Amino acid sequence: MIKSEPKSILQFMASHYDLLRDLFDIQVKNNIIAKEALNVCIESYDKNIREQLTEYQILVEQNDDFAFNEPYLILFEFIHQQFKPLLPEEIEHFGEAIRTLFLKIKEGINEDKNILLERIEALSSQIKKFTNAVVNNTKSLLSESKDLKANNKKIDYQEKIHKARYLIENYISPLNTILDVNHSQSIYNELLNISQFTNVKRFDYIDESIRREFEKLYHLLRQVVKDLNLQSIILTNELLPLIDRIKTESEYLRGFHFYLTNGNCYKEIQPPKIFVPTRDNIYNRFVYENTKEYFEQFKHEDEIVVVEDSQQTSDWIFDKSKYKESLNKNLPVEDFFKWCESSIKQESESFSFDNFFMVTSLLFEDDYEISVNKVGKKISVSNENSELVMPRLTIKRQEDVSR
Repeated sequence: MIKSEPKSILQFMASHYDLLRDLFDIQVKNNIIAKEALNVCIESYDKNIREQLTEYQILVEQNDDFAFNEPYLILFEFIHQQFKPLLPEEIEHFGEAIRTLFLKIKEGINEDKNILLERIEALSSQIKKFTNAVVNNTKSLLSESKDLKANNKKIDYQEKIHKARYLIENYISPLNTILDVNHSQSIYNELLNISQFTNVKRFDYIDESIRREFEKLYHLLRQVVKDLNLQSIILTNELLPLIDRIKTESEYLRGFHFYLTNGNCYKEIQPPKIFVPTRDNIYNRFVYENTKEYFEQFKHEDEIVVVEDSQQTSDWIFDKSKYKESLNKNLPVEDFFKWCESSIKQESESFSFDNFFMVTSLLFEDDYEISVNKVGKKISVSNENSELVMPRLTIKRQEDVSR
């Protein structure tokens, strides 16, 4: 337990940031901070802060050595955008937790209210952790791939190819599968299923507090799906092509390097000509004949008469002010969707769902209070081709509700 004030810990970190950054770099490189390395680092800064490092639990003991406590390690990784790539199995762990919680929510949807609330909150937390892990992994892999292409460490071509293949096989391709919308078992697809489920429950669940939690989860998932789609685009359009270029470039250079260093052993092999000069015209030598043939085909054209169809079609136009005025006259309306259907049919003989959805947009006006009629059965709206089944909604004026 940390007994110090949070403000004191933050001030300590700000005052000794350079020392902490050096210790962070040591851990990133060695996965541990050796006791000797800690002593050398403290002595080089001439700071007697070893007791405070353990008192604030910034460092924790690992046998005779030390390591950053996980919350501080995550903080430094975030500040410096320096993340260690997670294996696909580690990311899949979040997926298993998400699937299990979602299954528990569906099975216990009508059981204990408090347990259901806690499961929804836990599911939201796991989804956030999963998204952060994917985003951090993509950043880390993109950074490693760019460093590999720049080859600032001057590693051998063979090692460069090996590292590129290692990243593809163990990190990039499995991560791409996790985010693949066309893969039925991907976590991305599981999140889409959860989004569809929460979208229904945020409207038709009986308890209002549960509906609010489903509403929050639904909006979280909408943003998460956008973020994950962006990461998938980065993987497909940037990361995989970059790694492929590294492999191709390295293979060409390695072969050319081999030829130059062993040319005396292969004197009978003639090198290919790198530049072969050619000469050609910028236009086809038969351009005159082709042009003449093109224009001759229009000499004997048949006369074409185009007759425009004078028959006019009557398009249905949504007059929002007219429908809103009609709705206000009929308030309160006990069955909003049925009112929309009957209003359209009074105006036009042909009923379509496109027109229906335009009228139902009045539902989102700020003037009205919407509630679900829990007693009545669900209603259906249909045309020749399909049928919609929806809850029975009651709509009233805001001022009527406040009274």
